Amino acid sequence: MTEANVSVDKLLAAAVTSVGGSQRAGQVEMAEAVGHAVDAGEHLLVQAGTGTGKSLAYLVPALLHADASNTPVIVATATLALQAQLVDRDLPALADAAEPLLGRRPRWATLKGRANYACLHRVRDGAPDEQGELVAADEASPGSLGADVIRARDWAEEQASTGGSGDRDRLDPGVSDRAWAQVSVDARECLGASRCPYGQECFAEVARARADEADVVVTNHALLAIDALEGVPVLPEHRVVVVDEGHELAARVTSVATADLWPGVVDRTAVRVRSHVDDGDADELRTAGERLRQALAEAPEGRLDALPERLAGAVVDLRDAARAVQSGFAATSREERSADAEAARRAAKTMADDVFGTAERMAANSGSDVIWTEDRERGGRIVRVAPLSVAGLLRERLFGETTVVATSATLELGGSFDAAAGSFGLLGEDAPAWRSLDVGSPFDYGKQAILYVARDLPTPGRDGLRPQAVDALVELMQAAGGRTLGLFSSRRAAVEAAEAVRQRLPDTPVLCQGEDVVATLLREFSADERTCLFGTLSLWQGVDVPGGSCQLVVIDRLPFPRPDEPLSSARQRAVEESGGNGFMTVAANHAALLLAQGSGRLIRRSSDRGVVAVLDPRLVTARYSGYLRASLPPMWFTTDREVVNGALQRLAAADAKDD
Repeated sequence: MTEANVSVDKLLAAAVTSVGGSQRAGQVEMAEAVGHAVDAGEHLLVQAGTGTGKSLAYLVPALLHADASNTPVIVATATLALQAQLVDRDLPALADAAEPLLGRRPRWATLKGRANYACLHRVRDGAPDEQGELVAADEASPGSLGADVIRARDWAEEQASTGGSGDRDRLDPGVSDRAWAQVSVDARECLGASRCPYGQECFAEVARARADEADVVVTNHALLAIDALEGVPVLPEHRVVVVDEGHELAARVTSVATADLWPGVVDRTAVRVRSHVDDGDADELRTAGERLRQALAEAPEGRLDALPERLAGAVVDLRDAARAVQSGFAATSREERSADAEAARRAAKTMADDVFGTAERMAANSGSDVIWTEDRERGGRIVRVAPLSVAGLLRERLFGETTVVATSATLELGGSFDAAAGSFGLLGEDAPAWRSLDVGSPFDYGKQAILYVARDLPTPGRDGLRPQAVDALVELMQAAGGRTLGLFSSRRAAVEAAEAVRQRLPDTPVLCQGEDVVATLLREFSADERTCLFGTLSLWQGVDVPGGSCQLVVIDRLPFPRPDEPLSSARQRAVEESGGNGFMTVAANHAALLLAQGSGRLIRRSSDRGVVAVLDPRLVTARYSGYLRASLPPMWFTTDREVVNGALQRLAAADAKDD
């Protein structure tokens, strides 16, 4: 801890200068509010529009708090892009600004789950390959699983020799999950630094050591959830957490708490454990997996309020078989083994533990979980289990244990923070105290953006794109001269739209999600102003393409969850059973959040201009339309397509003149 008495305002001004920017009123207001919250131990929800400079607005008071308290502040994000921005740009600039004021250089670190780092033991001594999926180096064709594994191994060795992080996200181009699994381990498979022959070099251990010495530790929502909810201390001891992209927190925590069972993984587990337990126990596990396969084939697809009798029996049999395998491991737990043998044993036991834990949870079928079946593109039918709500967990184990600042450009829905607060467990009796703040946006949405709703179109059905919507899409794209980001509610709709536009506008390049990795598609989209990009949910958030390449954002329909979507339908019913409005609480909030995120792709800089076009008349005709529109930026509104076409044509002409 330093002796310097540095104010939030003073350090913020220096940091903004360091990044080459200029202070904004909302940024200063947010920084002061965050500073007060962390000092007072008070939870704070902050909505800060794109362009506010919210990263520095929370990093500055976070750093000062860490310096004064001699404890780190945890910053958790939902996306890799924001993590990279914080670590590669904002934190170095903040450190440059803070060093002369604090008398020392602040330290920061990135920390992820162990499976995100290459494991040198697995790289150098190999991974089990019972499935025969890998091939020798001289037989591996480019792009094959074997070739990707070899490339990942070579990269890991290069990282080790050059002092690199070994972080998967630094491997470019990346590799598939299957390939990465051959060069990584999770926490339960890890031998531990003391037993591993490469423990001193371990990328994950080095990252953890750096985090222990840091003022600011940047991590992801998933690792924050594991640390807070599962009682596994994977983060340094801390008192303050900043959750950026806070609108994603509940969904990411739900994902961490979701588990599944399918026959293929049971078969693989039986193969893995055979070398470590009695053959009879391994055989019984495989047999239980086959019973599960047969029961799933007969079970209905979708949410299961109660497990069908045969599926319930198969799950219980699987639980018991996995418990017997666990007992077999326990009987040999004191044996001395080589590092390689111990690694194989831990990997096998981890798989058995996962099967047992998930089967036991499904067999209990508590009212706090939702269970459903679904068909996979590969691997057949699967049964999943997820928590009905994570609000109670977040309230008790995150907001109840630390001071939390949650921020996002879309925390306020329908003019209220209640939806976000409810998802965090901050509503109701005995909920922790919290404050909210909307610092607005530096953009003049009324002058920079038009919200157009196609009131004349028919209401969307469930049978793909309406011909009238395709006509409207083509007309708008012609007026814009390309420059279009199309956000669709389903992959089928995106593909149909791309095919239709390519036929009717052959001179307009149209990219479609799924034709290449998203990063490549975005580069091509931003490089050529005539090019258009169509896609689904992953494009509704996180896409940052300022300037003339994105002057028209088209949304095909209001993004309500499907009525048969298991989790949302179960949550909606639970709200109704407690006397609330399930549709507004679940479906409308879901749609409002995605609409706000999707609309936010348009205006990314103060010089941007354009149109958000919603091809769904319900945004003006339905009883809930006011709530949804109140969740959007305050754009100039019209239902007149001719007005919009004229505006798009003028924008295209102005850009052509500038060129």
